[in-house]
Amino acid sequence: MSGEKGAQSGFQPDSDVHISFEDQQKINKFARQNAKMEDFKDELKFKKSELQNLADAVSELELADDDAKIPYHIGEVFVSQNLSKTMECLEEAKVKKEKEIVELEAKCETLKGEMSDLKAQLYAKFGNHINLEADD
Repeated sequence: MSGEKGAQSGFQPDSDVHISFEDQQKINKFARQNAKMEDFKDELKFKKSELQNLADAVSELELADDDAKIPYHIGEVFVSQNLSKTMECLEEAKVKKEKEIVELEAKCETLKGEMSDLKAQLYAKFGNHINLEADD
């Protein structure tokens, strides 16, 4: 008898938790948003790396002679440009990349807010029967 009582007070299987269609939709939406957030993080990391490469190129070219011809990659070809034109192109590329990063960070913040709302709703309903924690 005492063994039965101990077994009943232990872990309860997840099958006791009822998940409605609406709840499942919220869980699915959270999963999709979480996957999108991971994609955004990867893209953000890549764009920051590109921005650093542009900054490194500017730093290197600051040491070049004013009359040097610089090969500059446009599309699938390299063109030779003078130093001032190359620096101008690099600065424009940096500004464009910085704007892309800001826009992507804004998308991440919006998505984080939506995910936070869904987490609050789902944890309020399911408590410790659900785990929505992502590795940050």
